[in-house]
Parts: sequence; structure tokens; C-alpha cells
Amino acid sequence: LVRIAEYLKPKKILLLERDVKYHVDEKLLCFLSSHSVKTSPLLKTLFIPYYAFRFSQVVVKESVVVSFLERANYVNVLSKLFKDHRAVISVRMDQLTGRSGVGRLYNILSRLFYPQADLCIAVSCGVKESLVKLGVPEGKIKVIYNPYPIEEIQQKARQDVEEAFKSFPYLINVGRLTKQKGQWYLIRIFKSLREAFPDLRLLILGDGELKDYLYNLCKTLDLKAYLWDKDRLSEDFDVYFLGFKDNPFKYISRAKLFLFPSLFEGFPNALVEALACGVPVVSSDCRSGPREILAPDSDYRHNTDKPEFAKYGVLMPVFDGKFLQDEPLTQEEKMWVEVIKSMLKDQSILNKYSKRGIQRAYDFHVEKIVKDWQQAINEVLP
Repeated sequence: LVRIAEYLKPKKILLLERDVKYHVDEKLLCFLSSHSVKTSPLLKTLFIPYYAFRFSQVVVKESVVVSFLERANYVNVLSKLFKDHRAVISVRMDQLTGRSGVGRLYNILSRLFYPQADLCIAVSCGVKESLVKLGVPEGKIKVIYNPYPIEEIQQKARQDVEEAFKSFPYLINVGRLTKQKGQWYLIRIFKSLREAFPDLRLLILGDGELKDYLYNLCKTLDLKAYLWDKDRLSEDFDVYFLGFKDNPFKYISRAKLFLFPSLFEGFPNALVEALACGVPVVSSDCRSGPREILAPDSDYRHNTDKPEFAKYGVLMPVFDGKFLQDEPLTQEEKMWVEVIKSMLKDQSILNKYSKRGIQRAYDFHVEKIVKDWQQAINEVLP
């Protein structure tokens, strides 16, 4: 939203919650409730009809309203009962593989609401396919990839990092500390890699509910872990948990490899950002997004069962999602270890993927992607 707003010039930016972490024109902001990120997700889901009513009070008739993320999408569509407007919803996660447990309630709501939207913007072909299976007419779906300010990312990537990170080679992962991202596999893989590369370190940027689990896993594996809100930064740690960073790119750009073990995705921003920083990528071939980014000429429905050295990065088999401690490495983990070893020992492979990655990142330049958005909005204008 923030990236395309500069080009699309919205009249208002409506927020269900009162949390604002990005720079936007405050004159455009309109809050539909006093809720925050700390409010119970269940409560906020139950408040969808209230949000929709409040929404209808501030939206002008026949407006085009673009919404992002599930609850906002449901509100956008439901409010059409109160106010005649054009509802364009952005769907950012595979609707079938990305849900479990209570989250499956959203599948029911998506089946109910999404077909009623005027247009669905899917962030990948895989997400589009999942929407069709939910019952959304294919003619109502348009695939528009996420936009990226490539030059801004590269400028931030040149900023300096702390002295501690200049004295050793490291691997990096950026993402929420949550089950979806699979970081416990990286820690186990890293433990094995240290036998061949004793000076190697692992950096993980992000915060989330698995913070303590991942930190304790390092202890179990005899890895010394740095925690951003607990320890004093030094060169003496093996794994660094750095929390949320305003500028992750300066850390990414100095990494040997960007590792991405996600179990499922929609269209992973971190992969494109790593490519823009010129860092070779090794990613799980999960649904959806990584294959469309790293192997765009292949069938996006395919999932590899062995290492695949694709045009713009390496695709790996997806992990099964089981939480592990100090058990022997799984077959998939062993594959990751061998691929990473081979790449770290071959500078020519690293150089090749670095150059190709930068080239690929420009396919997602914000100025290119925003043209697709402008066309989509024009299609639904009354």
C-alpha cells in the first residue's frame, strides 16, 4: 500500500486498527476503530460487521476501494451492502495451503465474500489458483506481483553495519519468527555446516512467537545465541537473533547466502529484496511465490523433490513442518547442507547468482508494477 500510494494518489487510507509503522500522509488516515495489533484476533474478526458499517460512513458512493489482508478484504466486500462502491481486494497468501486450525475459519469467510468482490488481485499465480478453487470466477482475478523500490533498497544496502558483523562470514534469513518460516531447520542445518566452516555465523532478522523456542534450540545444539533484547553485541556468538530492523538490507547485502526455508508463502518480499541486494538465494520450493521468482520459465505448480539450480536461485524440497530438537538431520536437511557447502566453496556460482539476482529484481520495480495497478483500477471504474 505504502509503495503504490505515492503513484495512485488515494483520497483516503482507511485502517481497521490504530497502528501505523510506515510513513504516510496523516491527513489521509481514517481509523475505523480503536483496536490495535494487541487486540484479540478473534475479537477483531467478530467486529467485521461493525468495521463494514463504519467503513460505509466514510466512503463516497462509486469509489474504487482497494483493500489488503483478510479482515480488510471482508470489510471491503461486506460494506457493499451499505454503500455502492467498487471493491478491489488484494489476496496475499495461498488460500488452501496457508491455513490450519482456527485459521481455516478464514477459508469459510473467503468462500463467502471473495467471489462478491469486483476484482481480486492475487500476488502470484499460485494464489490465483487457490482463489479459483475457493470459487472465485477466474475472470475476476488478476495477478499483480509485489512492487519494490529497487534503487532505494540498493542505497540502503550500502549503509554500514556494526563492527561485529564485519569480522566473519555469515548466512542470513529475514522473516517473522513463526512456524510458517521454518527457521528451526536453518539452525539445525547451520550446526552441521559449522563442522566444515568453523568461522561461519547465522543471522536471523525478525520477531515472533517462536523467539524463545529458537533461542533455546541453539542452547540444545551447543550454539551460542545472541538475543537482541538480552545480550550485549560482540563477535563471540554463533547465531544472532537481531529482531526487527528498519534497514535489513545492509545486513542482507553482506551475507554469503540468503536462506529461505518457509513452509508456505504468498509472494515472499524477502526473496526479491535479497535478489535486489545481489545476494544468492537458496529457498524452499513452497507454495507459492519462490518458484515464480527464481524459476519464472518453469511450471509454477511444480514442487521439486531434489536441489534445483534454477535461473535466478536454488530451489529446495519443502520441509514437513515438524518441530525438531537434536534429532539426526532429515533427508531434506542433509540436501540443504550439501547444497550450501557446494555454493560456499564455489565463488563462481555465488557471482553468477548475484548478477542474475539483481537483473531479476528489476522485473518487480515499483514503477513497472504500478502500471498494472493503474490498469486494474481503470477496469473497475464506474
